[in-house]
Amino acid sequence: MNTSLILSLIPLFPLLGSVAAFVNGKKNPDSAGPIATVAAGLSFLCVVVLFFSLPHDGAITADLFTWFAVPLVEKLVRFDFLFRFDQLTAVMGLVVTGIGTLIHLYSCGYMSEDPSRHRFFSYLNLFLFSMLLLILGGNLLVLFVGWEGVGLCSYLLIGFWFKNLSYAAAGRKAFVVNRIGDAGFLIGMFLLIQHVGSVDFVDLKNFFAVNSLSVSVVSFICFALFIGATGKSAQIPLFVWLPDAMAGPTPVSALIHAATMVTAGVYMMARLNFMFDLAPAVLAIVCVIALLTAFIAATIALTQNDIKKVLAYSTVSQLGFMFLAASVGAYWVAVFHLVTHAFFKACLFLGAGSVIHGCHHEQDMRHMGGLKSLMPITFVTYLISTLAIAGIFPFAGYQSK
Repeated sequence: MNTSLILSLIPLFPLLGSVAAFVNGKKNPDSAGPIATVAAGLSFLCVVVLFFSLPHDGAITADLFTWFAVPLVEKLVRFDFLFRFDQLTAVMGLVVTGIGTLIHLYSCGYMSEDPSRHRFFSYLNLFLFSMLLLILGGNLLVLFVGWEGVGLCSYLLIGFWFKNLSYAAAGRKAFVVNRIGDAGFLIGMFLLIQHVGSVDFVDLKNFFAVNSLSVSVVSFICFALFIGATGKSAQIPLFVWLPDAMAGPTPVSALIHAATMVTAGVYMMARLNFMFDLAPAVLAIVCVIALLTAFIAATIALTQNDIKKVLAYSTVSQLGFMFLAASVGAYWVAVFHLVTHAFFKACLFLGAGSVIHGCHHEQDMRHMGGLKSLMPITFVTYLISTLAIAGIFPFAGYQSK
C-alpha cells in the first residue's frame, strides 16, 4: 500500500470537491451538497486507512516538491512542500475530516433552499482543504499556507450572506483581527529561519535537542508565534471576532468553532511543544491570558440572549482551558480537550441550527420554550452535549476537564 500517495489524497479530495461543487452546482444546485460531502468523506476514509497504517513512534511522509530555496550566509535553505502524518496529525485528522463530513451532511438539509448553495459548499470544502494543509504540513511554511487559507475561508463563510451589510462587516472583522495575529506568526517564522535555518518540524526538534539559543531569543520567537495563536484561537485581546462569526450560516459556526479554525493555535503549540518548554516566561504569559479568557468569556456568555452567541462565548472560554493545559506543559491534555470539545460543541451548534430552523430563524432564547415535545431528537442530542460540556460524569467533557 502506497501510504505516501494516500497521504497526498487527503487534502486533494476537498480541493477537487470545492471546484466540482461550484462548477456542477451552478448548473444543478442540488448536486453541490452531495459532491462536497462525498469529497469530505473520502478524505476521512484516507485518514482512517493511514491511522491504522501508522508505525509506532513513527510518521508517514510525502515530499511533493521543493517549493523554493534561499541562499543564506552558510548554506542553501530548502523549503519543501512536505506532508507528515504522525500521532498528533492522526488525532487532528480524524477530528477535522470526521466532524467535517458530518457538518457537510447536515448542511445538505440546512442549506437546501439557499439559491447560492453551490458557493456555500465550494467554500466549505475549501475550508476543509485549508485546515488539512495546516495539520498535515511537515513544516511551518506549509502550516502557514493552511493557516491563511482558513482565515480566508472564514471571511468568505462568515460574510456568506453579504447582501446583509452587518454580516459582511462581521466577515471583514474576522479577517482583519486574524491578520494582526498572523503578523506575529510571520515574525516568529522569520526569526526561526534566521537563527535555526529551517522551519521543518523534525529539523527544529533535532536542533533544540542538541543546540541552545539564548532564552530571550527563544522566548521572543515563542511569544510571536503565540500572538498568531491568540488571533486564530480567539484569546484576549483578539477574541472580538469570534462572537461576530455567528453571522454565517449555522453549519459554518459549527465548523469554525468546533473542528477547524479556532483549534489551530492549540495544535501549533502542541506541535512545537519542545520549543515552548524552553520559554517558561512565555508559558506564564499564556497561562494568565488563558485564565482570563476562560473566565471573562464565560461570564459574557451568561448575559447573552442569542442562542448562537452563548455557544460562541462558550467556545472562547473552552479554548482558554486548552491553552491553560498547554501553558503548564500538559499538551496531551490540551489536545484531549480539543477532541472532546470538537464533538460536543459541533453537536450543540448543529442542535442550535435545528432549533433556529424550527423556530423560523428566531435566535432569541427569550422567545423559545416548550420545544421538547415538538423536537424530541434535537432535545436528546442537545441535552447529551450540554451534560458533556458541563463536565458531568460519565460524558466526554468530564474526562477531559
